[in-house]
Order: sequence, then structure tokens, then C-alpha cells
Amino acid sequence: MGLINWLREQHPFLMHQCFSLPFAFLFYFLAKRRYLSLTYRYLSVSVGGCVLAILTMGVYSALLFTSTFVFMLLVCSVDPRHIHAWVFGVQMSWQTLWHLFIQYREYYLHEPVDIRLFLAVSSLMLHTQRITSVSMDVKEKQVVLVFNSSICKKVSCVKFLPLISYIFNFTTLLGGPLCSYSQFVSHMEGFSLNPPPNPLGVVSLKLLQVLLLEWVRSFLLYFLKCNAYNPSSCTFLYGMLWVWGLAHVLRIQYYTHWRISECLNNAAGLGFFENVSGDSPNWSGLSDGDFWTIEASSRISDFARQWNTTTASWLRRLVYIRCKHFRLFMTFGFSLWWHGLHLGHFVGFLTWAATVKADYYIHRFLHPKLSSRWKQLLYTCLSWINTQMIVTCVVIAVELRNMSGLGLLSITYVGLIPLSNIIVLFVFLKKQTG
Repeated sequence: MGLINWLREQHPFLMHQCFSLPFAFLFYFLAKRRYLSLTYRYLSVSVGGCVLAILTMGVYSALLFTSTFVFMLLVCSVDPRHIHAWVFGVQMSWQTLWHLFIQYREYYLHEPVDIRLFLAVSSLMLHTQRITSVSMDVKEKQVVLVFNSSICKKVSCVKFLPLISYIFNFTTLLGGPLCSYSQFVSHMEGFSLNPPPNPLGVVSLKLLQVLLLEWVRSFLLYFLKCNAYNPSSCTFLYGMLWVWGLAHVLRIQYYTHWRISECLNNAAGLGFFENVSGDSPNWSGLSDGDFWTIEASSRISDFARQWNTTTASWLRRLVYIRCKHFRLFMTFGFSLWWHGLHLGHFVGFLTWAATVKADYYIHRFLHPKLSSRWKQLLYTCLSWINTQMIVTCVVIAVELRNMSGLGLLSITYVGLIPLSNIIVLFVFLKKQTG
């Protein structure tokens, strides 16, 4: 009971994902043994998602049901050429309303917010990804809104049951990662044609990685508590290292959340791609990123591309390629809107956008001058340190959300590093315009 209580208090998402694993394995077993037809597979994942939403969010699960009901009305009534604009506007308005309600409770009324509301709004954000992904597919004619089975044999189309299953799939309801509607249908139909191999081994390995990451996070958190930063008695370097460690504690929560979400999808048989070369089975079809790959990024632009890869791809498709001007800042600006419009979000995401833009100019200017191996190595090391400090500032600002995070960055002087990058950006822009 101690472990369960600790999970409930510290990691509600992690707890719910872990408790869903047996049901994911059960779904895989029944589907592979042909006990579930395609229709019953869709029903299983959608009913499982609805039950999970009610159990974890209580009355606030109505946020998701309302959103889905309105989306289905739009699907049935709006011209496919205009459906994305309607879906995007309605869904983002609904999500923003609840983000502002949370801020009203926190900052104006100074009342604690129910954890179930946080779970519901977080799930609503993932809901927005899936719904807008479908609406973009329809607008770009990658799928067709035809609810006629005879026509659907000839074209890739959206049917009610698969669509609802895609939106309420219990394996992605709380934690992603995002996959396209076509990819989801392909996975579900694959059980009849070529079922994936037993996922027990890969799920066990990924669960071990989750435990290892949580052990590292707990150790770091214990060390930071025992050696708390005191501005009056600690050195400048100690302050920077302490905040860097705190940012890693916050980032590891994301890594464990992504990995346990992968486990849940893999346990249900989702995310498998057969290797043509005959190598070991590839279960990385649904992944938001790898700890080592992301943390080894020596450029902030590379870090941005590797971080939460399915969301990054969604933002690129939704905003970046559709904007004609200021693509980078529009993409990060939408991201802060999607995340909730807290003060820390404004500072964090706009800083991230500016430093990514600065990284392009700096790399373009310095890369041709790196003639020798030692210069390249030195540049890579300094660039990695710069990237880590920028990410530290972004994570602290975004995760702490309010003035406490910004105050911590100012007293430890960590904020000077992204500030220097932004100054360099203005220098390059001035040279370019001059």
C-alpha cells in the first residue's frame, strides 16, 4: 500500500498507466487469438477509454465527452473543405476556457485545484491533438468523411466507430504518443492479417528503464533537498549546478511518462513495425523520444526537434508549414497557448524560440571556421553546455509556471545564458538588415 500511496501522490499519471497495463495485455491476447473481431477491437479500446476517463477524472470526464460530441456534430454537418477551421476554433476555445478557469482558481481565488481537473485538462490537450490531426487529414484529403461501407472499400475513409475508438483509445487517453488516424486503423486491422509478436519482453525492458529513471530522479531530488541552494552562502557555480539538477528532475518525469506510455501501447500490440532486414522486432513505432538521444543534443535546435517528437511533428504540420511569416515564433507561440498561457509559459516558450533562431545564425557563422578536429570538439562541448543551460531555463519557467521559477533563474544567474543568446540574435539581425 505504501508504493500505491506514493504513486497516487507523486505520479497520478504513472499510476493510472501502470494499472492499465494488465488490460492492455488482455486486449492483445484476445485480439491475437481471434477472440475479438475488428468491430469488437474498436469497441474494446473505446469503452476502455471511456471507463478510464470516468474512473480517473470523475465528473470532469465530461470535458472529453463534450468535446467529442461537438466534434462528431461538426464531422456530420460541416463541409470537409472547412472542417479543420471549425474544429480547430471550437476545440481550442473549449480547451482555453478550462485553462483560464484553472488560472482563475489558482491565482485569483487562491484555491487548490482538484487533481482530477488537471488530469482532465491534460487529457483534453491530447484530445485536441487527435481531433485536429483527423481534421487536417480530411482537409488534405488523406481520409474521406464517408460513412458508407461500400465506398470505404475503395478509399481511406473515416467511420464512426473507428473514429471514436481513435479519440478514446485507452492506451493513449492519458499519455500519448500521438499517431495518425490511418496508422491507428492499420494497427487495429493488423491483428487479423499479421498480428505482432508477444510484447512481454519489450514491455518488461521498458518498465525496467522506467524504474531506473525514477530511481535516478529520486536520488537527484534527495540530493537537492539535502543540499538546498542558499544565495547568501553558495557560490555562483553551485547555484547554476543546483538549478541544472532541478531541471533534470523535472525532465525525467517526462521521460518516465513517455516510456510508460510506450509500454501501454506495446502491451496492447500497438507500435510494432516489422523489419524487412530480419533484425529484432521494432517496437518504437509509437515513441515521444529517447532519453539519451535528447540529452546528447549539442544544439538547442536539435533538442527542440527531438523533444516530444510526435507533438513536435503535430505542431510542425498544424502551424509551421501553414505560416508564411515568422514560422518559428508562431509555432512556439501556439505551443504556449496550447499549454495553458501561464506567465512561465510565455517566458519559457518565447525564450526557446529566440534561442533556436539564434542557434541557426551562430552555427551558420561558426561552422565554416571549425577547420581542425579540436576546434570542432571544443565547439560541440561548449554548444552542449549552452543547450543544457537554455533547456534548464525553459523547463524551470514552464514547469513552475509563475514568478517563483523566474525568481530562481534570476538569483542563480542561469537566465544570463539564454539572454546572451538572444543578444547575439539581435546582433545578427541588425547586421542582416544593415
